[in-house]
Amino acid sequence: MIVVETIGEMQSYIKEQKQNGFKVGFVPTMGFLHEGHVSLMHRANQECDIVVTSIFVNPTQFGPNEDFERYPRDFEWDERIAKDNGSDVLFYPSSTQMYPNEAGTKLTVTKRTNRLCGEKRPGHFDGVVTVLTKLFHIIQPDRAYFGQKDAQQVAVVDDLINSYFFPIELVVCPTIREEDGLAKSSRNVNLNDDERQIAPKLYEALNEAREKAQKGETVFEIRQALSDTLDRLERGETDYVEILSYPELEPIKTFDQKTIIALAYRFESARLIDNIII
Repeated sequence: MIVVETIGEMQSYIKEQKQNGFKVGFVPTMGFLHEGHVSLMHRANQECDIVVTSIFVNPTQFGPNEDFERYPRDFEWDERIAKDNGSDVLFYPSSTQMYPNEAGTKLTVTKRTNRLCGEKRPGHFDGVVTVLTKLFHIIQPDRAYFGQKDAQQVAVVDDLINSYFFPIELVVCPTIREEDGLAKSSRNVNLNDDERQIAPKLYEALNEAREKAQKGETVFEIRQALSDTLDRLERGETDYVEILSYPELEPIKTFDQKTIIALAYRFESARLIDNIII
């Protein structure tokens, strides 16, 4: 595995691989790699000739009161994990590489962002599509790999790829979980012991909602029951509970289409999200 820190070197490497006819798989991350990221690398390794994993904590997707400075970083760990799990290249650009000057053109997301995380994080997904557009142009992947845990991000990336005709196949991989059901996340390290004991109940609540849907309960009833379950938890507060069409993320009244049941729960030092698709 090689580590590449400049855009020019990355583009030269990709040009050579493309000339050799190799298919490129891309796993974009913000680092502090865990089993969820590893699962994406493994999938990319199975399906592509070259796997590029990027590590870049993107400042433009963090709001003024969010945890950009506190976001966990450990490059030596990330380098070892990427090397041991099938990545051929670790792209590790600096902020000055990715944002050398103020852009004269800005990307704005207008659909699939007025609910879930996007509702309370204005500008967040503008930053996501901005950095992904840059990364897609630099790396020119044939396939890009994302985890279902970040379901709204997946929906936004799906629209970005389709709207701007990127020649990229979006590959969505299942959420990777701890043994007790908690979705793997780089932010889990910020949970204290009591919060870590409570956190798996988020997934338990989603599974209860799934069971209620299978039994024929209404969208309204299930949303209310899920909200009530989360309100009874200790050590945190509910950020949102939503039941929407997927990937359109529009309100629904019946379960007659692909549907996401999603939640966000805020502990003192970490905001966790989770979802299921039915």
